[in-house]
Amino acid sequence: MKNRLFRRTVAMILLSMTILSLSAQERTIKRIVAIGRFSNETQYGKGLFYDRDNDPMRKQAMDILSAKLAASGKFILLEKDDLDVLLSEGSDSLNTIKADYVILGSLTQFGRKTEGQQKVFSSTKSQTVEAGVSLRLVEVATRLTIYADEAMGYAETTSKTTMGIGGTAGFDATLADKAISAAMSQLVENIINKCMDKPWHGYILTKEEGSYIISGGESQGIHAGDVFPVYTKGRKVKNPQSGMMVELPGKKIGAMTVQMSAGDVPENEISFCSYEGEPIDGDRLDNYYVSDK
Repeated sequence: MKNRLFRRTVAMILLSMTILSLSAQERTIKRIVAIGRFSNETQYGKGLFYDRDNDPMRKQAMDILSAKLAASGKFILLEKDDLDVLLSEGSDSLNTIKADYVILGSLTQFGRKTEGQQKVFSSTKSQTVEAGVSLRLVEVATRLTIYADEAMGYAETTSKTTMGIGGTAGFDATLADKAISAAMSQLVENIINKCMDKPWHGYILTKEEGSYIISGGESQGIHAGDVFPVYTKGRKVKNPQSGMMVELPGKKIGAMTVQMSAGDVPENEISFCSYEGEPIDGDRLDNYYVSDK
């Protein structure tokens, strides 16, 4: 009887450890991504009274990109224009971008064609659209482009009539969506992998009544009971080859345990945490960060 009870207790402990391990593995901290300027560099649809800000092709491409990123469930999306200006080197406005990454893109090619074939008793009509999309992923903290690529997408439909019976539809406007979506699909997966491969960083904002307050909350996937290692920022050195400043790996000094979260929108969400580890200098909180790895 005692042996059976002992085995059952051990089995329950092992099951609990497995569940906790799986939960930790499945936890995904959503990255905050801002979709910046998405331009239409093609000449399609640009007439005498062309309005860049209301370009339907530009908005169409941005909507498709937003939908694909949102469908992954790994991002909190912000949409802001002219972020490429803020990201220019030396711009003090960079601090206003409350995001981990910025995506800048453009529609580089767009064309459509219609071809037909007439026979004695039948005719066919083929409509084809091709679209080229270029995307650039910039890490806000470093202002470095960590991914850039271009892809082409194609969409086609064919209608056929026989003895005057069959489809006689005009140009299929949905082909533009399909071609742009096909190009986006080739790039979005790489963007997701690039963002998720890099560790998530949160920052210590302040200390109130014995609790440390860090950036991020429930909408990002941060919940009570989560434990995050705390690091000191590494020393910055200059890479003589690129001329860029590179931050060396930080030192792990302790761990934050989330007690509760607060905030009504992703941009102002915070989490209250307890801390165990080496002392943290309250006057130098910007010298520390928390991570999911």
